[in-house]
Amino acid sequence: MTLRNERVRKQLIREISDIIQRELQDSRITGIVSITDVEVSHDNSFAKVYYSVFAPEGANKELTIQAITENVPQIRYEIGKRIRLRYTPELRFIPDDSIERGAKVTELINKISRGEI
Repeated sequence: MTLRNERVRKQLIREISDIIQRELQDSRITGIVSITDVEVSHDNSFAKVYYSVFAPEGANKELTIQAITENVPQIRYEIGKRIRLRYTPELRFIPDDSIERGAKVTELINKISRGEI
């Protein structure tokens, strides 16, 4: 990955996080949406955006995922206004549950160390 691609990747992470938190006015987005990583193609025309959703108890996580998927054109439009690139990359959002899996593993380790299992 070139230095330019790395800078674009980091800028995309910051801007997409900000857009989801502040610009999207969708009531289906509940809890916290965290952008975990972005993979940018060599020509910056395509980006895979990995994200995690931390929904409060009783909230429907699937509604948040659906809202993000439906708002991809708006997010891409905002990216085009904020980042000066020749072409705004096509965005593909991919749910990432690695943080949740890590939390479950940590919880299991804690239970084992306390002798509960």
